[in-house]
Order: sequence, then C-alpha cells, then structure tokens
Amino acid sequence: MLHRFFMAAIFAASWLVVAPVQAQQPLKIIFPFDAGGSGDALCRLVADHLRAGLNRTVVVENVTGAAGRIATRQVATAAPDGNTLLLTPIAPVVVYPHVYKDLQYDPFKQLKPVAHVAGFEFALAVGPKVPAKSLKELVEWLKANPKEASYGSPAAGSLPHFFGVLFGRAIDVDFVHIGYRGSAPAMSDLAGGQLPVVVTTTSDMIAMHQAGRVRILATSDAKRSPLVPEAPTFLEAGYGIEGTAWYGLFAPAGTPDAIVERYNKIVVAALKLPEVKERLLKMGLYATGSTPAEFAAIQKADSARWAPAVKASGFTPSQ
Repeated sequence: MLHRFFMAAIFAASWLVVAPVQAQQPLKIIFPFDAGGSGDALCRLVADHLRAGLNRTVVVENVTGAAGRIATRQVATAAPDGNTLLLTPIAPVVVYPHVYKDLQYDPFKQLKPVAHVAGFEFALAVGPKVPAKSLKELVEWLKANPKEASYGSPAAGSLPHFFGVLFGRAIDVDFVHIGYRGSAPAMSDLAGGQLPVVVTTTSDMIAMHQAGRVRILATSDAKRSPLVPEAPTFLEAGYGIEGTAWYGLFAPAGTPDAIVERYNKIVVAALKLPEVKERLLKMGLYATGSTPAEFAAIQKADSARWAPAVKASGFTPSQ
C-alpha cells in the first residue's frame, strides 16, 4: 500500500510539472507565404493582439511553397488543441478546391473558420496605348481592336486572372490572359505600353495611377474603393460583376468552440480600433471582422461565386 501511495504521489507530481509546460506552449499562427508583404504584416498584427489578449506567447511561422497549399494542409491536419491557427488569403481555402484535383486537404471539412480579418478589391487599369477614359470606351476599343484584347494579372490562376475572365464574359469579348510573376512586372509593361490592360489589387497600381502613368477605370467591390474614390465600380459602370478577396483566420476542425470564440473576440475587438483600421488601410486592406458563423457563410458563398470563373478560364495548374 505504501509503495502504491508513493507511486501515485510521484505520478501526480510529474503531471503537475508537465501541465504548466503544456499551458505555456506557444500559439503558432501559420502564414502560407514569405515574410515582408502586406499579408505577413497583417498576420503579425493579429499575433500581437492575440499575444496581449491571451497573455501568452504567440509566434508567426511562414510556411511557403505550393502557392500556399503546404501551409494550409499543415494546419488542416494539426491537432485541434487551440495551439495552431492559419491566417490565409482567400485562394487556398476557397479557389483551390476548384483548381486542383489532388488538393490533399478539404478546407470546408478540415478547417474551422475563426474570423474574417481584412478585405481588399481588384482594379482594372489601362496604359498609354489605350485611349479609353472609361470602361464603356475600353469595351468599344477592345471590340474595334480584337487583336489587342488581352490583359495581364499577377499570376495564372490568381483571382485577378479569374476576375478578368468574368469581365470578358460580361462584355462578350475573347479577353486573352497573360500571367506574370507578380504585379510589379505586369504594371511595368502596362506603363511601358507593352500591355493594354492589367487586373490586379488596387493597392498594387494606386501609385502609378496617382502618378498618371496608368489609368484605373474601375474597381471590383460593390462599393467604391477608398484608395481611389474617383473610379466607379464595375457595377456602377453597368457591368454586373463584382469580386473581392480577403484574409481570414482558421483553426483545425475540431478545435473547441470556446477556444475559437475567445480568439474571435480578441481579433474582432482589435479590428475595431481606429489605429488598426488606419494601419491596414495604408496597406490597401480594409479591417472587417465577423463571427465564426458569418465567416463560414462568406467562405461558402465565395466558393460558389468563383467556381464559374475558374471553370470558364480553362486554367490547369502545372503542379
């Protein structure tokens, strides 16, 4: 009996030693792209507020590769213990199921929405070789010059690529896509007159627009962009298309609701702060916030929104 008593005491003591160590395990936020961009900055801002709100160590880990699929799969298969989160743009959790036959994760079954964090829109701009001052004039020019009916985007398979497909369908023009490796080279060719049209994020073309090197003709949200309020939306211009993108926070499926709700309240409260809104706006992002249920509905609706454009594009990934 005495032996059993001491063994139980030793076991209890060892558990007390392990328990605090587990409690102090860092909360890890996985970001699926390189450090340095606006998405990474957003991720670190979220980490800062979770760190303060939880009084806990929170680290950001950049897990790159396969256009975000490696990082997303890592979180989708992580333990649902509240120690791992994913902050990701829309593509890996909405668009990729329509693009990749062997995605190796199901974002709707293996990830749990925590909060919609920030949104951003796209814009269409023309360069000096195009005389159009409005979308209507652009459409007339494209139809009069069908050999010039092409546009660039930051990458084949990107949302700007697919939004261009939507525009081409809306105006009944064979709008040929040219994929670049990022917005910068596409915008350089646009300003240089080698390319007639570019579709990319508004923030990536605002500097050239303000300098008069290119002209933004329309933006893709339902409301005008605060970055370029003089430009109408596609809806205002009479073309029934819209499309926006976002960053959202996810946990592995099975993460307890109480943990998800706690993370959600901290993040949403931070997004309401004026200084946070201002900081994000300077990066071309709009602070949003949502409940987990609202975010799940957004994810589902956007999947339905982008599926036809992906299919119509005929895009097939190389890997």
